[in-house]
Amino acid sequence: MKLQKVDTLHEKVESFSKVAGNLLVDSFHYLALFAIGGAIVWAAVYTFIQMVANGHASIADILLLFIYLELGAMVGIYFKTNHMPVRFLIYVAITALTRMLIGDIQANHEPDEGILYISGAILLLAIANLIIRVASSKFPSTGKSEGS
Repeated sequence: MKLQKVDTLHEKVESFSKVAGNLLVDSFHYLALFAIGGAIVWAAVYTFIQMVANGHASIADILLLFIYLELGAMVGIYFKTNHMPVRFLIYVAITALTRMLIGDIQANHEPDEGILYISGAILLLAIANLIIRVASSKFPSTGKSEGS
């Protein structure tokens, strides 16, 4: 009889700890998403204000705003679906490398190996994006996470 009560108590404690643990993890998850989203908005607004103060926008500034846009979209999608859209990370990386390439060309005006390396990296990321798109169309997600 006492053993059965101990088992029942154990089950209740385990159930409570799972609920409390899930609540804490979800709370941190949403708090972190709001913080990241707020930081992205803050950085984008700051960049835009700097562009207005300068009186002009360079291509690098515009590409930086695109990076912020992609990061914001990624946070929004992750907030809604709880899935990290890897393709958006690839888009951000491609945009960042393009921004770096443009800055390098504007500063040096001379072709060198760096341009080839950055262009090669952009090509590799584009191929990776293609592979992910093809794989996701051939093997669609079931919509369930592994923890479910």
